[in-house]
Amino acid sequence: MNIDALIQTIALAAIPVLFAITMHEAAHAYVAHHFGDMTAYSQGRVTLNPLKHIDPIGTVLVPLLTLFAGGFLFGWANTPVNFAALRRPKEDMLWVSLAGPAANLAMALFWAAMYKLAFMSPGNYFAEPLLGMADIGVKINAVLFVLNLLPLPPLDGGRILISMLPHRQANQLAKIEPYGMIIMVVLAVLPLVAGRSILSVLLSPVAGTLIRTLKTIF
Repeated sequence: MNIDALIQTIALAAIPVLFAITMHEAAHAYVAHHFGDMTAYSQGRVTLNPLKHIDPIGTVLVPLLTLFAGGFLFGWANTPVNFAALRRPKEDMLWVSLAGPAANLAMALFWAAMYKLAFMSPGNYFAEPLLGMADIGVKINAVLFVLNLLPLPPLDGGRILISMLPHRQANQLAKIEPYGMIIMVVLAVLPLVAGRSILSVLLSPVAGTLIRTLKTIF
């Protein structure tokens, strides 16, 4: 990819990626506040300002390292939630954890609608760049939706599973959380098939099906 194409891709991706991250994290913060945890709210995290949600390691360093290593582009942002402060910690954890993936699914639907709008306006000056931006928006949000539902804490899917399991099994699964992100980074970098990482092989079929479904609907 030449420098002009790279700059064009970055320009088209900037808005969808920023909104994908901020909507996901702001949704967690809002729902946590709704159920009684003031941690994110007191830090001003119930906002669409991306600077409030960026984690220097998870949002900058890890994605660059996984990309450089040739693996699946992987990273995370940061919204502090004190689950013990929720009114019903185990039950409310389900809704706080679901909020992020739900926001990404909503954003994927929004960008699919924008894709349809651009496709129906071929003579419009903004149609072509909007097509590119919407295509990236659908893909990044679909991938984030599927990725975050993996049943591994501290991913949302892991915490959803902890919320649903009986206490004994939930406590055993929760013990994995300190090592969860290390496991994810290894899966994102370690090659499995034809140079593709294990994480890419796991996510691609489901994310691809979701992307095709959204584009078919719209």
